[in-house]
Amino acid sequence: MGSVRVLTVDDHATFRAAAHALVDATDGFEVVGEAATGEAGVAAAFRLRPDVVLLDVRLPDIDGFEAARRIAPHLPTVVICLVSTAEDALQADAASGCGAVAWIRKQDLRPSVLEELWATHGDRVAG
Repeated sequence: MGSVRVLTVDDHATFRAAAHALVDATDGFEVVGEAATGEAGVAAAFRLRPDVVLLDVRLPDIDGFEAARRIAPHLPTVVICLVSTAEDALQADAASGCGAVAWIRKQDLRPSVLEELWATHGDRVAG
């Protein structure tokens, strides 16, 4: 199999750059796209068909929950991970209700977390 293809959706350019560097530093992963809004993220997911979407919860148009709800039914093999700076158990519980497989604090993202996310949920792609 080729690289795990990652799309990052976040309205902050600084986080998109950090996520890009993180993905580049993770063996077997590559960035295939970035978007700054929820609507643009949904469109990019449909166009690029990534393996993983790192999706910010707070976006300027539709939020990450709504974007995940729009992506998940049409691209069921995509591993959607909501990311946020907040540590909110209620929102983490809501992640699974919108089609996301995980909730990760942005400050906790690192190569090992991406690898674990893929090891745990990447079989959706093979199925």
